[in-house]
Amino acid sequence: MPKKIVFIGAGSLTFTRNLVRDLLTFPSFADAEIALVDINPVHLELAQKMVNHIIQGGGYPARVTAALDRTEVLAGADGVVCTILAEPADGVAVDIGIPAKYGISTNIGDTRGPQGIFRFLRTWPRMLEIVRDLERYCPDAIFLNYTNPMAMLCRAIQEVSPVRTTGLCHSVQGTAEMLARWIGADMKDVTYTCAGINHQAFYLDYRVNGEDAYPRIRKAMEDPAIFNEEQVRNEMFLHLGYYVTESSGHNSEYVAWFRKRPDLLEKYCTHGTGWNPGHTQDVSQTLARRTNENRAKQVAEWMEKPLDLARGHEYAAYIFNACFGDNTLFEFNGNVRNFHLIDNLPYGACVEVPVLASKAGFRAMHVGALPPQLALLTSISSQIEEMAVQAALTGDPTLLTQACYYDPLVSAQLSLAEIRSMVQEMLQAGKDWLPMFHQSC
Repeated sequence: MPKKIVFIGAGSLTFTRNLVRDLLTFPSFADAEIALVDINPVHLELAQKMVNHIIQGGGYPARVTAALDRTEVLAGADGVVCTILAEPADGVAVDIGIPAKYGISTNIGDTRGPQGIFRFLRTWPRMLEIVRDLERYCPDAIFLNYTNPMAMLCRAIQEVSPVRTTGLCHSVQGTAEMLARWIGADMKDVTYTCAGINHQAFYLDYRVNGEDAYPRIRKAMEDPAIFNEEQVRNEMFLHLGYYVTESSGHNSEYVAWFRKRPDLLEKYCTHGTGWNPGHTQDVSQTLARRTNENRAKQVAEWMEKPLDLARGHEYAAYIFNACFGDNTLFEFNGNVRNFHLIDNLPYGACVEVPVLASKAGFRAMHVGALPPQLALLTSISSQIEEMAVQAALTGDPTLLTQACYYDPLVSAQLSLAEIRSMVQEMLQAGKDWLPMFHQSC
């Protein structure tokens, strides 16, 4: 019987087309039903157009359906992928604009800091509705989340629901490939152990043909072209001794070292050559990229190019194949609760560790203790995330404010009173999207 895969937030067009392309390369899914869901009819039509192009180009017997209401297509789903963006235009202005008034420079703002926390708070009610629908219509489905802020959303889902879920980020395999390129290694010869929390996981071990490759990576950074490709991450590596997974721009937001002064922004976050060196976000430009017209232009340009049907390196299709395809085991880095997985991070918090996918579901692997310098850094972020999640689940604005007090970048720039004022302003400006705080805003 053909498998059924549902994509919620199919208007995240790049994710949708790449994940569908990968999925259909597996024989078990060549005849699958691909169900696309998005609340924006223009984005939904564009996604359906792209998927049909892939199906026709590959000669697959798969079929595609589309719906504005996910409850129309969830029944009988074997797998569900979530790539939603619960972010009205005014929400971007709150997340980015209000911290900017207080001197906080934002690069992306989707994962940590007050920006990431408020994005989580807006997204969580929508995510909870999705999870409840999965419980009702397809309780045995595998649910894969790509929506940020990854750790807080996964932590909250895994607190309130028995749905089999994990969160995925391509930064782990992407960074591993980048490091291999820098030292001229073939990825088939590379092995690694990566663990920590989402966007702040570290390669505790990175080997080529069984030999420690960190000396080669350190040597490669003597080349200015390589060092400048990832200025923030490379600086962190040279001082902390282990390489972090997410881009320089993202990581510049998570720590106190790179964005708290104009001279530091200029030195570390302006001239890098990687995909995200750390430029300060411009809200108007961000919104312009998300217009229906711009999305349609992107799809048209993509369809004019030769169709590449080669399988990529996103985890989702491999996981589905392991769980309900041909059951080939697959190891990946996933976001799960820390039940005896990383010894020196908070128990029960969301961590990113190696996970084995199989017919039985997910089995997370015990990593042990992180090196102390890494545990200290990631524990601060993890404990802030725990507080933010509990604030969302309990509707406690005081806990929310106290979580923001400890953000490394914010606390390096603002006083306690200033942080409280900023959070109160963000709560007031965003109250229409924050039902958990209605009694307090």
